[in-house]
Amino acid sequence: MNRFQFVEDHKDAYGVKRLCEVIQIARSSFYAWLAAAPGRAARAAADAALAARIRVLQDPAQGGDRAYGAPRITADLNDGVAAAGRVNHKRVARVMREHQLAGIRLRRRVRTTIPDQSGRRFSDLIERDFSIGEPNRRYVGDITYLPIADGSNLYLATCIDLGSRKLAGWQVADHMRVGLVEDALRAAARDRGTLAGAIFHSDHGSVYASKAYAALCEQLNIVQSMGAVGTSADNSLAESFNATLKRELLEGQAAFPDQATAYRAVFRWANRYNTRRRHSAIGQITPNNYETAYAETTSATLAEAA
Repeated sequence: MNRFQFVEDHKDAYGVKRLCEVIQIARSSFYAWLAAAPGRAARAAADAALAARIRVLQDPAQGGDRAYGAPRITADLNDGVAAAGRVNHKRVARVMREHQLAGIRLRRRVRTTIPDQSGRRFSDLIERDFSIGEPNRRYVGDITYLPIADGSNLYLATCIDLGSRKLAGWQVADHMRVGLVEDALRAAARDRGTLAGAIFHSDHGSVYASKAYAALCEQLNIVQSMGAVGTSADNSLAESFNATLKRELLEGQAAFPDQATAYRAVFRWANRYNTRRRHSAIGQITPNNYETAYAETTSATLAEAA
């Protein structure tokens, strides 16, 4: 218990002077603490009100996201708010910690890469440069598994735009054959209209190194890129994306109840990821908003140059 509170609770029985001498605190310090009580109560009430707002932002039933931690919650709270009313991210982190409102955490990561035995190799054109920038120029992709309660798995292939972090293409199937990654790439091509001249970076999985996938990349005028064999860091952004997706969808559970539920969950999450979920790498805005802002800035720059 707080020593000052102890004195306050027992002062009528023993007196302030005696209690302060026994527990070795200055009476002036006790009275200063007592004078500050209204301020502490006001701050506690304000923190409780802030915690209530945070709960709303984390409640999926109200359009929130249970996975949001302090940075994204702070961005949501400050979105469209005048400077005088903005809340500091350190305060948000403290209130979330004190009210046990931390975002969902990942339990484990699992590899799904099947090494290629054909000897096909492509140069690393990314070289761990996962910086943001112009959309539709550089992509990364990977496969991750989605565990089902009956012991089976679904598999998700992704095609992520490095420039904007947009999930431009994805596909779910009950296999890891080359058709899975081909469908994800075709989905990205449909979303973008064209992928001509873009780089697609992956690990050395057999499906990405296959002749069929290389033929599709050539057909779409995409340049393939691969990291070093056995080095997950060379494709860490795609692996991080997969980990985030499963952390936020499974919410600590071991598996999805069935395949249909898993597919619907991924569909909803993918849409939210591009349109509503804030991303720290692009300034706590959504990938779609980033691309809109990038296009507007580029257009304005070209107009000035003309």
